[in-house]
Amino acid sequence: MASLMEVLIDVLEQENQEYEKLLSLSMRKTSVIVSEDLAELTKITDEEQIIVSRINHLDHQRDEAVNDIADVLNKDVDKLKIVDLIKMLAARPEEQEKLAVVFDKLKESVRGVKRVNEQNRELIRSALELVQFNMNVLQSMNKAPESANYNRGAYNTGDMIGTSHMTFDAKQ
Repeated sequence: MASLMEVLIDVLEQENQEYEKLLSLSMRKTSVIVSEDLAELTKITDEEQIIVSRINHLDHQRDEAVNDIADVLNKDVDKLKIVDLIKMLAARPEEQEKLAVVFDKLKESVRGVKRVNEQNRELIRSALELVQFNMNVLQSMNKAPESANYNRGAYNTGDMIGTSHMTFDAKQ
């Protein structure tokens, strides 16, 4: 059982390290979103995918360790939580302390990532709303009513009110 706890603690420490890296990247991403640097945003997103892949692998290892511990303790794995394991380790204060500390660090790192990602989501949403607003303004300029200007032949010139024949070039 002791070695199983050591494995669990080690996996949780590794997972926390990966979440701290993810938090650092997410915080860097905030300034990149604000500066609208798409090339850097792409790099950060690629780095995040690599970290998330490692976190998924560590999650699988953590699940295996908890399953093994549940088997040894003869407990239902679906009901066994790390908080419960911390309480069960009262007879072993050193392991209990290590598990509690790493678990608290991991929870804090996950909360930080969640908070920064929510902030980044709002920044991206605001940027998309601004782009949509600008597109609507540009499109509405082409739908302005025609003026009552006539040429020498008494034909309507087809000029739009408030425009000067500007067009939107998406390739620029």
